[in-house]
Amino acid sequence: MDEFMLSNLVVAISAVVPIFVLISIGAVIKWRRWLDEDELAHMNRMVFRVFFCCMMFHSLYTADLSTSIRPRLMLFSVCGVLAVFGLAMLLVPKFEPEDRRRGVIVQALFRSNFVLMGVPIVANIFGDQNISVATAMIAVIVPLYNVLGVFALESFRGGQFKLAPILLDVLKNPMILGAIAGALCLIAGIKIPAPVLKPIGQISAATTPVALLILGASFKLGATHEHRPQLVCAVLGRLIVVPGILLSIAIAMGFRGVELVTMVGTFCTPCAVVSYAMAQQLGGDAELAGSCVVFTSALACLTIFGWIFLFKTLGYF
Repeated sequence: MDEFMLSNLVVAISAVVPIFVLISIGAVIKWRRWLDEDELAHMNRMVFRVFFCCMMFHSLYTADLSTSIRPRLMLFSVCGVLAVFGLAMLLVPKFEPEDRRRGVIVQALFRSNFVLMGVPIVANIFGDQNISVATAMIAVIVPLYNVLGVFALESFRGGQFKLAPILLDVLKNPMILGAIAGALCLIAGIKIPAPVLKPIGQISAATTPVALLILGASFKLGATHEHRPQLVCAVLGRLIVVPGILLSIAIAMGFRGVELVTMVGTFCTPCAVVSYAMAQQLGGDAELAGSCVVFTSALACLTIFGWIFLFKTLGYF
């Protein structure tokens, strides 16, 4: 292997391995039963309400908005998610007869684990100083995921989709609140004292490792024989088909560097963990949803590595 290929291989490994080492440590925590289900639930709630809020606040407050906010990147990502969602809503009912599974498959295809796994990929490749480009995307992608996820699951169970309550819940999301607060403080020129900003920054730095540990400790393996074809469809679509099409279009449109890697985080990462909880709450096939999360997360270590290695070798970042 020549030096060029070796350097690209190192970049790909450096981007992916830290994420899955943390997830594996979380799996060991579960295996050793150092945390029970209730303790994991409490920790997950704390990370969601406190850690992610601090991360979003710190990332945007310390960011250079002129370089962090990329309207073209955000527009493409939103259009990409909407396109996948629309096509999935049209095509999934043609081959899946059960309504309980239709919404789950649709959500698996369009909703990625961008927050937990996409942002760390950007940080591992470009450093924490460039993470604001990815975290700024959270303020756009997360609300969109929430609205579309509820719409898909409600549509196929015959429920009533109410936009206003969903948007209100989105505005109450700690990540969104943190992003709004950070952006407002930055724009208004409010000076946060160093003794206050430093611990917020420390919590922000700990967010991804702690969240990935909890992710690894939360995985549950269920029976897959009853929904094997649906699972194969969701895994291939989430990890191969969707990123292959959308990233090819993005490259053709000239996206490169941190913007392209941010899209790798958006379109190549596995199914979002929250999709399992949403399926439980909204009458979807929770077992299928859980299997989608587990298998896409396990296989993503290979596919994400492959995408990054490919794009690095082709010189796109």
